[in-house]
Amino acid sequence: MENPTIKVTIIGAGNIGGAIARGLAQGSIVKAGDITCTDRSQAILDRLKEWNPEFGTSLDNGIAAHKADYIVLAVKPWMVQSVLEEIKSHIDYNRQVVVSVAAGVSFRELSEYLTKITTVGRSLPALFRVIPNTAIEARSSMTFVSACNASEEQTGLILQMFNELGTAMLVEERLMTAGTALASSGIAFALRYIRAAIEGGVELGFYPQEAQEIVVRTVKGAVDLLLTNRSNPEQEIDRVTTPGGITIRGLNEMELSGFTSAVIRGLKASK
Repeated sequence: MENPTIKVTIIGAGNIGGAIARGLAQGSIVKAGDITCTDRSQAILDRLKEWNPEFGTSLDNGIAAHKADYIVLAVKPWMVQSVLEEIKSHIDYNRQVVVSVAAGVSFRELSEYLTKITTVGRSLPALFRVIPNTAIEARSSMTFVSACNASEEQTGLILQMFNELGTAMLVEERLMTAGTALASSGIAFALRYIRAAIEGGVELGFYPQEAQEIVVRTVKGAVDLLLTNRSNPEQEIDRVTTPGGITIRGLNEMELSGFTSAVIRGLKASK
């Protein structure tokens, strides 16, 4: 039995919105022909069409939102209120789901922007906050999902969608800021280590391109070990450190320079 057709509208087809569209189109849940992207820039929409002509594109947020089952807001945080005010009258709250990818915009704010006062009381659609990181472009994002006023079925589908773009984790909203520091800013922190290690490799005698290949492959190997073995980092560190060896000397020198405390302080500063 085939899965029912799911129509998705992505408002804001820039870096993250475009990556979500391309990633979903390569998955098994949503077909490219059922994805509509909107943007203020026709050039951005044209590039998406070049990537896959089956994408729907529009400059009209309201019309695009009306056709969707899931409306993904991939605009800058300061644009969320104006976009929601623009599309609010086009949304069927009993049927459609609103997904915000805007960091820092809380459910309280989203509810304030979207709540309708009707004859039967206050009305609000199912809401999700989704925070991916830039690795979503490579379908390797660590993505955090929080739900508000949503059913288990709706929540399960959102998790399935974003698991096709990496790994999605359902968390309480209070952890969204910490998740952003750990996984979104964390991409930059990991890359900064990689850059430093490449510079060290050049100082040790490798050409820059060689050093980058070595470091990137080494970091990937470390990650693969943890994922494959389901082990703790200390277990894997113990396997490569021997008494009096060069690895423990290197680790101790890094700790003398404040490596671990610097990482923790950086994460706290990003929260």
